[in-house]
Amino acid sequence: MKRKGAISSVLLVLGFTLYLSVNEPQTAYAMHIMEGFLPWGWALFWWIVFVPFFVLGLRSLIKITKETPELKIMLGLAGAFTFVLSALKIPSVTGSSSHPTGTGLGAVMFGPLPMSVLGSIVLLFQAVLLAHGGLTTLGANAFSMAVAGPIVGYAVYKGIMKGTGKQKLAIFTAAALADLSTYVITSLQLALAFPAESGGVIASFAKFGGIFALTQIPLAISEGLLTVLIWNWLQANSSDELSVLQRRMKGANLS
Repeated sequence: MKRKGAISSVLLVLGFTLYLSVNEPQTAYAMHIMEGFLPWGWALFWWIVFVPFFVLGLRSLIKITKETPELKIMLGLAGAFTFVLSALKIPSVTGSSSHPTGTGLGAVMFGPLPMSVLGSIVLLFQAVLLAHGGLTTLGANAFSMAVAGPIVGYAVYKGIMKGTGKQKLAIFTAAALADLSTYVITSLQLALAFPAESGGVIASFAKFGGIFALTQIPLAISEGLLTVLIWNWLQANSSDELSVLQRRMKGANLS
């Protein structure tokens, strides 16, 4: 019954988010780099950088589903959480928009590699169904949100757990910094593609980063708090799956 209720809740939230996203006014710039915005050389470069992580992520997902098939619903939850949060665009300055990423939760639960697949699938659906991002820029968007963000989040989580053992603090910080690192990498991608005439890449990075900073920092804090709330909900309603997940993560660390 708990599983059926969880699945129904996820589907309801996904449907509601899809409705709001399709019917919201479209902004000129967003955290996902739009279709055709990057020069073709840079678009290809980020695809080349992203693909190896995607392949490794597929191998990791196959291993997880074979060894612990009972965790499939948790994988679905991680993907749904990423979809819901990253589809919510918040108006920012100069006609731009910011959004949470939702990748920190999955990175904490499964590590960064599976999120390279789940996150890129989310971005593909958003590009096709919601016109968030694009297909030519999918490599760049996936690297920033589905690769860099989860790697940072996972590293921060492991570091805080090793240093303090405070899990809730580790989850909050991991989710917040996974969000912030995504926007930092996106700003860097844009700066490399469009260096300023005066000041070059550094000046351009400061410009693009400043566009999102006012809304992205409080969004990152909010995402960290929400991720902790979701973790508390999982502990209350999916304790068996969390126990399997944590045993698996300990085994992976020892191997």
